[in-house]
Amino acid sequence: MALNIKKLLVSQPKPASGKSPYFDISEKYGVEIDFRPFIKVEGVSAKEFRQQRISILDYTAIVFTARTAIDHFFHLCEELRVAIPETMKYFCTTEAIAVYLQKYTVYRKRKIFFTQNGTEEELAVIIGKHAKEKYLIPVSDVHKKDGLFHLLDAKKIDYTTTVMYRTVSNDFSEDEKFDYDMLLFFSPSGIASLMKNFPDFQQEDIRIGCFGAKTAQAVKEAGLRLDVEAPSPEAPSMTAALELYLKKELAKSKKNGK
Repeated sequence: MALNIKKLLVSQPKPASGKSPYFDISEKYGVEIDFRPFIKVEGVSAKEFRQQRISILDYTAIVFTARTAIDHFFHLCEELRVAIPETMKYFCTTEAIAVYLQKYTVYRKRKIFFTQNGTEEELAVIIGKHAKEKYLIPVSDVHKKDGLFHLLDAKKIDYTTTVMYRTVSNDFSEDEKFDYDMLLFFSPSGIASLMKNFPDFQQEDIRIGCFGAKTAQAVKEAGLRLDVEAPSPEAPSMTAALELYLKKELAKSKKNGK
């Protein structure tokens, strides 16, 4: 009894480790899985940054909410020939993001702060204990002024956001095959890229799965059918939701004698 899902596209980069659950699922269910991001992140140019009229050295602390922000911040500093002083303080959403700073700077815990639980609320509390600092927050072009920013406003923290990177569609080439039975998405930008690359896209029997409520909303707003959604109580991850779906489909095909 075989699945009628033979080929699946995960709109993320291929896992660096060979231990990814996706590989286990591929082997267990005999499904071919390709990894191909629908979106990519690119940094703004030095010229675009200068147009924001922000001088990095006017600030005494930087807030990082993603490793992507760290990469583009330091690349931009290098391009602008800005030497970051050792007195600069760094505030990070998680320890993993804080540790990533080692790629660009000497890791000194007295100048690097991070939360224990990864919440914006805790980060705002930590920043509030250093209220005299002048904060610069690198963000993407699609950021929303909510969450952390409201918390910092309430504490009357002196901060400025600056766009240092943007999310763009990772366009498909004309000779690139698009013959999948199932597509998995992880952001509304991925759905927007699908519709940009394939304006005449007809879903028909193609299954669509997604992670996150905002992505699910984008699927529905695009007029597409959502077949698999994560997280859920029984499937906290995309891979768990995928396996659950394939298991049900396999049981269905066995029942139908296919």
